[in-house]
Amino acid sequence: MRALTIGVLAVGAVVLAGCGGGGGQISNTDPAVKKLVAELGPAYAGADVVAGRAKFEQCRACHTIAKDGPNMTGPNLQGVFGKVAGTNKPGYAYSAALKASGITWDAAAIDKWITSPRDDVHGTKMSFPGMPDPTDRRDVIAYVKVASSGGPN
Repeated sequence: MRALTIGVLAVGAVVLAGCGGGGGQISNTDPAVKKLVAELGPAYAGADVVAGRAKFEQCRACHTIAKDGPNMTGPNLQGVFGKVAGTNKPGYAYSAALKASGITWDAAAIDKWITSPRDDVHGTKMSFPGMPDPTDRRDVIAYVKVASSGGPN
C-alpha cells in the first residue's frame, strides 16, 4: 500500500509539473530571478514574482508555462518573450485576429494584452476578461518572464 501511495504522489507531481502547475521554489531575492526581471526594465524593479506566481494561477486554467508543457485551451507560454503573436507554439490554433495583429510579445505588449485581450485584439478567441490592476499585471509579467525563460515556475 505504501508503494502505491508513493507511486500515485510521484505521478501527481509529474502531471502538475507538465501542466505548469507551479513546480520549484521562486524567490524575489534569487540572483537568476533578479537578472531576468531586470531585463524588463526599470518599471519592473519593484515587481514581486512570488505575488505574480500566485496571480498567474488564474491563467493556469488555460495556459501552461513549463518547458515542454502542453498546449491547453491556450498555448504553452514557454519562450513567449520576443515572439510574434501567433507563432510561439507551432501547431496551436491561434485566432486569425491574433496572427494578423503583428504584436511582438514584450513587457509592454503583454501588459496591454492582459489588461483586456478583447479590446487589444478584436476577434481574439481568448475569453479572459482582463486584469485591471497595474500592480497585478506588473507582477504577473515579471513572473511570466522568469518562468517562460527557464526560471522556476
